Amino acid sequence: MLVLGIESSCDETGLALYSEEHGLIAHLVNSQIELFTEYGGVIPEIAARDHSAKIIGILSQLLEQTKYKLEDINLIAYTAGPGLIGSLMVGETVAKTISNVLDIELLPINHLEGHILAPGLEEDGLEPPYLCLLVSGGHTQIIRCDDYGKYEIIGETIDDACGEAFDKVGKLLNLEYPGGPKVSKLAEKGNSNRFQFPRALMKDKNLNFSFSGLKTSVLYALEDLSEDDYSDVAASFQEAVIDVLTKKLTWAVEVTNFKKLVCSGGVASNKLLRERLKQMAQDNNLEISYPRMEFCTDNAAMIAYAGYMRKKLALQAYSTNFARPRWPLGELYD
Repeated sequence: MLVLGIESSCDETGLALYSEEHGLIAHLVNSQIELFTEYGGVIPEIAARDHSAKIIGILSQLLEQTKYKLEDINLIAYTAGPGLIGSLMVGETVAKTISNVLDIELLPINHLEGHILAPGLEEDGLEPPYLCLLVSGGHTQIIRCDDYGKYEIIGETIDDACGEAFDKVGKLLNLEYPGGPKVSKLAEKGNSNRFQFPRALMKDKNLNFSFSGLKTSVLYALEDLSEDDYSDVAASFQEAVIDVLTKKLTWAVEVTNFKKLVCSGGVASNKLLRERLKQMAQDNNLEISYPRMEFCTDNAAMIAYAGYMRKKLALQAYSTNFARPRWPLGELYD
């Protein structure tokens, strides 16, 4: 089985080839970060236009690099949602066109499932059951993964995702887009104990998250500060976010009694978060895994792998015929 994966849910155009015999053969990603630096954030229409302009060239480059032909592909797995509708439709159109012309099987994939299964791309990839802390610009969730295709969200943000909060605080600190990684870099120079920013929803071991109040507290704190204080603000903000993420995941372990953990999504590349989760896992005799850094952010390798596992295990296909900007994890469509 040779799977072509296509990812275009937001501002990365990704394509990948995954085979039953060789595993991940190759994957390519075109990031639009430079395109949106001047705007300070993603503009959906511009993102969709860039996907449209780049995706065929990336596909040609992938095939040339790997020496495969479109006719060699047996399955096309593409991100059908959730995401920006215009961006999703570009990937969907390419996937459906190739599928119809060459009569290749088509499999829509939920983007979140790609993140959940991403650690499986490693040679010693973790297999379910496990708990997944999914942290990105669009999602902050604790997901119970009982088996491939069997997922239950047991905790999630009620407002901002943690990655979104990082980016918004980056903008408040006058950092260039995307602000999240730059906040973490600035935090390395700061005192994380200087400001006691709020940790919301921490009573009764609530597994949900809220970061809007934290972001507002940063805004008010900055009113009486100069740029000399920004590193302390960044460090204190990051400390609050990671403290909440770590404690909530610890509580989720107590509730579920799972012994294996996964942290995935763009924020999973945060060095301090990895350190804290590693320590938490050691303290509680748990096993924790992460995708490789390049597979934390959006990529087509995880989509191809998710498609491969769904086909291999004969899981019920997501029977959606249209890209879906909102698509609850695990929900099937007629």
